[in-house]
Amino acid sequence: MPTALSYPEGHMEHGDNRKSCSDPARSETLRMSGSDLHRSWEISTVPAEYCGLGGEGASRKAAIDAVEKSDTPVVPKKLPNKGANPAEAMEGRGVAKGNAFNPPADQTQSWVPASMGIDGIREAARKDKRMKFTALLHHITPALLVESFYELKRNAATGIDGVSWTEYEGKLYTRVHDLHREIHTGSYRAQASRRVYIPKADGKLRPLGIAALEDKIVQQSVVKVLSAIYEEQFLGFSYGFRRGKSQHDALDALYVGIQSRQVNWILDADIVGFFDNINHDWLMQFLGHRIADQRLLRLIGKWLKAGVIDEGKRIVAERGTPQGAVISPLLSNIYLHYVQDLWAQQWRQRHATGQVTLVRYADDSVAGFERKDDAERYLAALQERLAKFGLALHPGKTRLIEFGRYAQKNRARRGEGKPETFDFLGFTHCCGKTRKGWFTILRVTIKKRMRATLKAIRAKLRKKMHDDIPTVGKWLKSVVQGYFNYFAVPGNAYRLCSFRSEICRTWRRMLKRRSQRHHLSWERFNRLVDRYIPAYRNSHPYPDQRFHVNHPRQEPCAVIPLAGICAGGGR
Repeated sequence: MPTALSYPEGHMEHGDNRKSCSDPARSETLRMSGSDLHRSWEISTVPAEYCGLGGEGASRKAAIDAVEKSDTPVVPKKLPNKGANPAEAMEGRGVAKGNAFNPPADQTQSWVPASMGIDGIREAARKDKRMKFTALLHHITPALLVESFYELKRNAATGIDGVSWTEYEGKLYTRVHDLHREIHTGSYRAQASRRVYIPKADGKLRPLGIAALEDKIVQQSVVKVLSAIYEEQFLGFSYGFRRGKSQHDALDALYVGIQSRQVNWILDADIVGFFDNINHDWLMQFLGHRIADQRLLRLIGKWLKAGVIDEGKRIVAERGTPQGAVISPLLSNIYLHYVQDLWAQQWRQRHATGQVTLVRYADDSVAGFERKDDAERYLAALQERLAKFGLALHPGKTRLIEFGRYAQKNRARRGEGKPETFDFLGFTHCCGKTRKGWFTILRVTIKKRMRATLKAIRAKLRKKMHDDIPTVGKWLKSVVQGYFNYFAVPGNAYRLCSFRSEICRTWRRMLKRRSQRHHLSWERFNRLVDRYIPAYRNSHPYPDQRFHVNHPRQEPCAVIPLAGICAGGGR
């Protein structure tokens, strides 16, 4: 019996005929909604005059637009009595009345309208947090594949197939149907990722996995389908790689959580090698809590087992997911949702004796505690929890420090120095005071990362030394403006002005070295700086202002009463 979730999960549409038919034009396989792979029993070849095509020839139209056997008039086979005016005649039946020519109804047996497609999945996941979805793969249609293709980065690196975005665009509409057929018939094969290394801020190399272009397209389509389910399930303090939850949203939540709650201790936790140590068995078990479509689970399993190509050698993937793949951020959030988020939410409700604030962005998390013993017990329990799932905290990056509005006073009373600082999402967080003497959090760019950025810009300027000035000036403008777009927060003016001054000095040295007889006066160079190098100005509002706008439940005039740091994970 169909249920109220027939439309969101993609079951048979209203009016689909399940009976067999002797007509060869109609005896085709059953068709799922949104899939072009199989045909429908309600599709048959009809003349153009029945479809209203105006003489364009025969076409294959659905039963709602064509005249089928049950819609045509019934002519009696028994002839009437003889004579010009017979006494009685058998009556025929006209065209069926009612909604024979109306589209499928948008209501279910419970008379509750049901949404279609991915919106229906999102609505069903929002209503029932424990629902298992048994039919999801049919939502991956050729239209969704094309949409996913145009959402990819056009200048992204190529995988082992060597096909770029521009090259694939020329054959997109001819290849997308074959790709769709391969996905639904099970003949799709995931290709291994190409291993590349990029430098990290500490001088080490970060391994990345660059997937083939078609793998990126299919992964993006699966991400759109699964995000409709898990975005309704993720907790509020999870900010990593989610739509509408950027790095600055996580920074705002952390700022407001420390400012408005009783936070005296900060636990800065970082998981070592997280993407390389994800357990495949646990991940598939976590996915099985909400996903019961075995075809979709097998598709995800193909990506996990595809492995990587490193220096011409194929490395079989027994653990982890390639960092850099399109689907890896979502899979990592799902993994940490069950491993850390749900556990941390229960821990602070059952075991914490003081207030606890949580903010997580990918594998980096910051927890604020009112009491030190809560922080120590949480750290020990977190290490034990992660060990059960093959993960561990980084010993050098995980720290428990005293931080908050009373940290400076308490440390001065004990004869200690200034409060310690911690780094999160590119900013160093420090205890500070406003001009009126109130406690505030100063956020400045991490020194070693700014030095690394300046070093890279100097090397690039050295290569562009003999390029024309407008070209170099436009490039510097984009670099400096992009840097300001992220780091130009209130309180970071001094460090960013130093960054801009160092860029100007480096550019002037490069211009003077273009020739032994340089005639670059300061007046001329200042005109170049004013023209190309943007001046510093704040790109972001104060974090508490933006947080209260994005989360209006904090406002006293809202319908829901004060909810604490809801998005920031306050208790």
